[in-house]
Amino acid sequence: MNTPTDATRVPGPTAPLWGLSLLRTMRADYLGFVRRLQSQHPDIAKVQVLNEHITHVFQPEWVRQVLVDQANALIRWERATEVFSISMGQSVLVTEGTTWQRQRRMLQPRFTPKRVAGYAALMASAAHDALSALGQRVGGQSVNMDALMTDMTLDVILRALFGSHQVRDARPVSQAIQTLSHSGFSELFKPFSWPLWMPLPSVRKVRQAKQTLDLVIQQHIQAQQSTASNDGHDLLTMLRLARDPEHPDQGLSAQELHDQTMVMFQAGHETTATAMTWWSGLIARHPEVAQRIHAEVDAVLQGQTPTPATLQQMPWLQASLKEALRLFPPAAILFTRRALKDLQVGPWTVPQGHLIAFTPYVIQRDARWFALPDEFKPERFLPGAPTMPRGTWMPFGTGPRVCIAQHFAMLEMGLMAAMLMQRFRLEWPEGASWPEGDLAVTLRPAQAIRLKLHPRADIAPSQGG
Repeated sequence: MNTPTDATRVPGPTAPLWGLSLLRTMRADYLGFVRRLQSQHPDIAKVQVLNEHITHVFQPEWVRQVLVDQANALIRWERATEVFSISMGQSVLVTEGTTWQRQRRMLQPRFTPKRVAGYAALMASAAHDALSALGQRVGGQSVNMDALMTDMTLDVILRALFGSHQVRDARPVSQAIQTLSHSGFSELFKPFSWPLWMPLPSVRKVRQAKQTLDLVIQQHIQAQQSTASNDGHDLLTMLRLARDPEHPDQGLSAQELHDQTMVMFQAGHETTATAMTWWSGLIARHPEVAQRIHAEVDAVLQGQTPTPATLQQMPWLQASLKEALRLFPPAAILFTRRALKDLQVGPWTVPQGHLIAFTPYVIQRDARWFALPDEFKPERFLPGAPTMPRGTWMPFGTGPRVCIAQHFAMLEMGLMAAMLMQRFRLEWPEGASWPEGDLAVTLRPAQAIRLKLHPRADIAPSQGG
């Protein structure tokens, strides 16, 4: 049995001036910094920046040991929750302790696979409208896939959250979410944030973006309340009717309803849009995979609209989505945690008060778990493929704070991918280079992924079935 080792002996780089040079490197290219750190210290590494000691854990078993087995001894890094509460309030993404436990108990039943399956028709309808409009104006023309996926996923989350209440112009909403995403990530590297009332240009942009989203959320909440109906099947109605199983007389307060709706609105479209943008580019660059998916989609759907049941009959499609999430997880980094007591991490002891960091982007590209880790190989996730060690694929996180909407996201991605492949052949433009990653709250392409979309004349999908 390994003997616990003092955390001061955890390997890692040292830097003069209290690690300020490391801070600059992390801010300039965080994922590059962590990849270099992991290449030198494959399992665990500690860095010090100013007065903070940060232990990066890369060994999947140890990640689970911390996030699953010792979850009760962790809180999210205070600076991160402070920053993200600006845009997401006191929502389930931000809160801690008994408040978080109460919110999670109330929300979790709304996102079971069975409940989520009830949104399939709504998701497919949104995708059908977007792809039908697209088919009327493209024929081998270049399409900005980020714009297409953003519009589609925003339409889906609007319909899922608000039912018949729609936002007429979604672009300002999407731009507001992007502003808050980039600002939030940048603020993590600063010791404090300016209050929203400050007359600074950067603060004004954040304030205006927050006001844009607050107005949309509040208008829809008020519109639904004015109908005085509990018959809706949208998420907003379910949130309004949610009760704490341990205290059935307690629902969400008005502010909690606003904040939970806000986090679902922001996270519910941006992460999926990002994942689908990367996936579409990967499919276009790997026509042999696309060919298998075309054949699979045609054979299973036979021109009909996909359903949760038929998606399970398309292993290549599902595997391609999982492999895209491995290479480019939208949540490329997880919330850093602070240890509330001494924690056991493999043979090491991380002292109380130290920070612990987890980076799925790096863990999921480790050559110890994935042969040719930087290559797109969906066959890794096909039925019958060798079982990968637990914790090596974690695009939705792990432990009690695993993404509450992971089933919603996977269903939405599957339906959108199947319907896109049913209708179009994706072509990577000759001579175009693969984009760099732009890490904000999510990992997006730094340069637009523009593909040539060729309508598949041999397939005439219907909206029936």
